[in-house]
Amino acid sequence: MAQSILTINLQAIAENWRRLDRLSPPSVETGAVLKANSYGLGIGKVAPYLEKTGAKSFFVALAEEGKELRKHVSDKARIFVLSGYMKGDRSLIKKMNLIPVIVTPEQFLRFIKDLPKHKFGIQIDTGMNRLGMEPEHFLELREKIVSLKPELIMSHLGCADEEDQTMTRKQLQNFHDLTRGIKAPLSLSATGGMMLGKDYFFDLCRPGIGLFGGLPFMDGVPVLSLKIPVIQVQKVYKGEGVGYNRAWIAPRDTTLATVAAGYADGLIRGLSNNSLAYANNTPCPVVGRVSMDLVTVDVSGLQDVPEYLEFMGPIQGLDDLARQASTIGHEILTAIGQRYKKVYV
Repeated sequence: MAQSILTINLQAIAENWRRLDRLSPPSVETGAVLKANSYGLGIGKVAPYLEKTGAKSFFVALAEEGKELRKHVSDKARIFVLSGYMKGDRSLIKKMNLIPVIVTPEQFLRFIKDLPKHKFGIQIDTGMNRLGMEPEHFLELREKIVSLKPELIMSHLGCADEEDQTMTRKQLQNFHDLTRGIKAPLSLSATGGMMLGKDYFFDLCRPGIGLFGGLPFMDGVPVLSLKIPVIQVQKVYKGEGVGYNRAWIAPRDTTLATVAAGYADGLIRGLSNNSLAYANNTPCPVVGRVSMDLVTVDVSGLQDVPEYLEFMGPIQGLDDLARQASTIGHEILTAIGQRYKKVYV
């Protein structure tokens, strides 16, 4: 069988949620951000497990994602849609009992006209300049917004994982200034903000990548194992090139294993000549270009080449792979393709 095996530990995801939840006082709710099909790991499996663990509020990017999520959680679960109230969302928002997190005055005015008694949230831009109602627009509408009792008023930190916290503190102060005196539930922190302590907790925290053991949550437990089958083992002689554009030239006679995955499966091209696979505890360098369906690995140091090589597991985790590709764990997860056999434990 040439299909790779991605093992996803649901108990580990639940344990990460518990550990994140324990960072804040019991009065602070811990939700779960499950955008992009639970960061590529399968919303139908991850969401009900997290609800059983204790999560009550979930966040997705699109109303269509909210529709899919609603199939897998109870009617009591709150599902917030971070793109707000887009044209054409009315029927989905109403039928699936989704909560749009409104990001512009135009969305707000359209929403209160279309669904005057429906639950909603508001996102304010406190300095990230990506998504959210601009402060002057929020202040113009603040009285009307507050009178309608929003489920949540939130913002998002742009630099929470940086050593220099100047911008983060500025965003915190802006959020305080804009929401002072408002009785609605408030939320500022995703995973990165939760690492900064009590000043950033407010009423609800929104961990995403931390649920899956990714940085900046240093105390997470590993969630994933990725084993890729070896298709072919061959001898390459000194001076021969390997793969597209001869991107690796053998410095000596080398034994190569070609494995059945590539950038179509989420092993992005940044891993070319710059990553490791493992045979039990033995590291084996990736050599040559990562191509669509195949990766070549130097297995010269092995006495016996196993049936599978491991790209993620106890030794090399999600963020190790991300560092090798000069990216972040979020991209590695959400790039996961559809060809892996997903095994949930």
